[in-house]
Amino acid sequence: MYFAIAAFLMTVTAFSQGTITGTVLDGDTNSPLPGATVMVKGTTNGASSDFDGNFTINVSAESGTLVISYIGFDSKQIAFTSAGNIGSIVLEPNAEELEGVVVVGRGIIDLASDRQTPIAVSSIPVEIIQEKIGTQDITMTLVNTPSVYVSGQAGGFGDSDMRVRGFEQDNTAFLLNGQPINGMEDGKMYWSNWSGLNDIASGVQIQRGLGSSKLAISSVGGTVNFVTKATEMNEGGFGYATVANDNYIKTSAGYNTGVSEKGWGLSVMLSHWQGDGYNEGNFGEGQTYFISAGFRPNEKHGFNLLLTGAPQFHDQNFTKSIADYQQYGLRYNNNWGTYNGEYKTERRNFYHKPVANLNWDFTISDKSNLSTVLYASWGNGGGTGDRGNRIRTAEGRIDYDAIYAANGEIENGAGGYFTAGGGYVTRSSMNLHSWYGLISNFETKITDELSWNVGFDLRTYYGKHFRVVSDFHGLDSWAETIRLRDQNNNHERYGTFGTYKNVLATESFRPSGWAAAFDSYPEDQKIAYSNDERISYGGLFTQLEYATDNMSAFFQGSVSNQSHQRFDFFQYADQALIDGTSSQGTDEPIPAGITPGTDSEKVDNLGYNAKAGLSYKVSEAHAFYVNTGYYNRQPYHDNIYLNFTNQVNPLTENEKIFGLEAGYGFKSSIFSANVNLYRTSWKDRVVSSSNIVDDVLQFTTNFGTEQLHSGVEVDFKLRPIADLSINGQFSVGDWEYKGDATTQVADEDRNIISFETVDYDGGKVGGAAQLSGGLGFAYKINQKFSIDSDWRYYDNLYSDVGAVKENLKLPSYNLLDAGITFRVPLGADKLKQLKIRGNINNLLDTEYLSTLTTANFAEAGDELYKGIAVSNQGYFGWGRTWNVTLRYEF
Repeated sequence: MYFAIAAFLMTVTAFSQGTITGTVLDGDTNSPLPGATVMVKGTTNGASSDFDGNFTINVSAESGTLVISYIGFDSKQIAFTSAGNIGSIVLEPNAEELEGVVVVGRGIIDLASDRQTPIAVSSIPVEIIQEKIGTQDITMTLVNTPSVYVSGQAGGFGDSDMRVRGFEQDNTAFLLNGQPINGMEDGKMYWSNWSGLNDIASGVQIQRGLGSSKLAISSVGGTVNFVTKATEMNEGGFGYATVANDNYIKTSAGYNTGVSEKGWGLSVMLSHWQGDGYNEGNFGEGQTYFISAGFRPNEKHGFNLLLTGAPQFHDQNFTKSIADYQQYGLRYNNNWGTYNGEYKTERRNFYHKPVANLNWDFTISDKSNLSTVLYASWGNGGGTGDRGNRIRTAEGRIDYDAIYAANGEIENGAGGYFTAGGGYVTRSSMNLHSWYGLISNFETKITDELSWNVGFDLRTYYGKHFRVVSDFHGLDSWAETIRLRDQNNNHERYGTFGTYKNVLATESFRPSGWAAAFDSYPEDQKIAYSNDERISYGGLFTQLEYATDNMSAFFQGSVSNQSHQRFDFFQYADQALIDGTSSQGTDEPIPAGITPGTDSEKVDNLGYNAKAGLSYKVSEAHAFYVNTGYYNRQPYHDNIYLNFTNQVNPLTENEKIFGLEAGYGFKSSIFSANVNLYRTSWKDRVVSSSNIVDDVLQFTTNFGTEQLHSGVEVDFKLRPIADLSINGQFSVGDWEYKGDATTQVADEDRNIISFETVDYDGGKVGGAAQLSGGLGFAYKINQKFSIDSDWRYYDNLYSDVGAVKENLKLPSYNLLDAGITFRVPLGADKLKQLKIRGNINNLLDTEYLSTLTTANFAEAGDELYKGIAVSNQGYFGWGRTWNVTLRYEF
């Protein structure tokens, strides 16, 4: 009897808690897919396939459904009714599919899937990021997609500039797990703040043009969504080390606990990097940390808390004339020197920007769900530069020995700017901010074909800008005088010679990302300027989408309001100065009747977006799409207030963008291709650029500019045999300025040099190649060994000088990259592997100009470089570089 009872219980247990096994295969090559995710639908129970694609998963029900997914492939659902082997599961490749990596924030992380979403889209899976990134910025993972141009790496680690369809970075929306990360003040991206993205990314998707993001954002050039790791389902980890040219080294390690029976999980990652930089005087160093804690109490709710940051510093190289490069070499940098034989730099960028977000996914029912993310970031850091009487060597570098000697002769070590002291210090221009936001999206299926989304996007930002001394170079103090304004931004109201506020700095502050996060900066130690701003943003968005097997259509609409206010503590008289109680004092009393105040007028701007699109699949092989959109977009904060004062700029108004796109897609068993056409009209925009003139950094701003961008994009993928894939892309654009605009030129201290109205009609938009193409292949020699290569060509590249009537065309160029991968499975279960990856970028050591910031046309007698006057300033691209990575996964 006991034996019969035991046998019965064992039978019941085996039936209700059985084991399912199977093999996951690549539909193109029929080869195994290691690392595919296998989940029991509706539960947190999951497993991964091993190096041979095999998996084993325990199930606790008599029947159910397995969901099998892999980055870059369409997911598949397989029903089971009993334990056992379910054989081979074939996943079909889909380069646009990133949904499988999203663990949290599914309603916020808005990813497009193939031609079901009617937009131009490309996706980069995590494997490509890990293999090809090397020492480069994460922007370089997108260079093999149409209409993307990346330059500026010669400036230093993290100084790259990415443009989409000819539009600058402030006009492309960058998202981190669906969270906007463009600068609130100017919309710009500083990639050194995001140097750890390649370590924590699960994939990158770029939606070119208007995109399909539900948020109330204006993505003129496109939308780039970086999807990071979250708390991973299975236990495991990795460690890797990278070495590269110019003494670069990077080490990284990560570990995942997996999700426990109670629904808890933790994933952590830490890395460190440092290197001399490709150009001289470009040393850099930084770290990346990543912590993700997840909790899923039941099938309806999921929570994830993520904290990540990348404190760093890197020394910078600025644009200089082609003649200087010819004289001193293509790696020449004049921003550094030595003191007593030890390296010192005048230009260092340093920053630490921790980002935290809390995600809540709520499955309300089979038809409805709610996704909410609460996020925050705290930025601390800035950039160093000269202040005072700089002395250079014969080679143009900084002569610190001479500077220390000159400072040593100043009486009492009391240097100053616009004072009797004189001398030289290195200053830090600081940029601190606190940014908090809340995004929520509700989605419901009205019918099987019709779904509706509605949500909101709230953000508040408080920024601080000021200067402090970072190195006195032998001085004991540094004095400056600040000329005061009244509320009408008028100096002369204070008398014939004006009224001044005196400042005296006696403390220095180390230019370090870590130090900036913990330092405090007393008001009486600030020099040059000190101003804050508050920017608040509120947006509502909605979307209706109708989708069947062959057709999909969507309409999106949003409305948003931005509020701006500026607080200037240096240029304006405050009450303490009028009362004579200021610790900094004035040279003469402020006349009676002058109204004190540091606060600007508060500016509110209302904007809205509307987008609609349609896609139709004629057959499994052919699909078409068309979409259109109109944006009425608010200007950025830095363009609202005139000349870095509290005066509201009367030339600034909402920008108007109208876009049209259409496309066709073809897909067969061995070949797929997409063709996209676009036309984007952009009116009342602001264009900015910078340049070095007579050793002084100048900023040029064009107000009221109109641009017209149109073009064609083609990309394809071919698999002629099982182990060979060939990829290609081509894009040609016609990007021009229209009409006239007002141009302002200012120096680095924000003094206005010129202000005029100029005709720009027909001028070429610069900064990105209007014609580009590429061809690449990847060949798997066997299960362990593979090689790949990418070739790219760029032409119709013009100088990045903002709006001009006649622009200067740069020489065309092409680049060739190559890589090799060797994989070794380890352990009996084959879940562990050792991977060795090597890259050579610019294999042929091509010499090329990646950017020019002037448009000096050659005249008779001028010295030329490839037809370009050598007086032009810009950057040469990197020559041949290499990197090798050893990665262990367990």
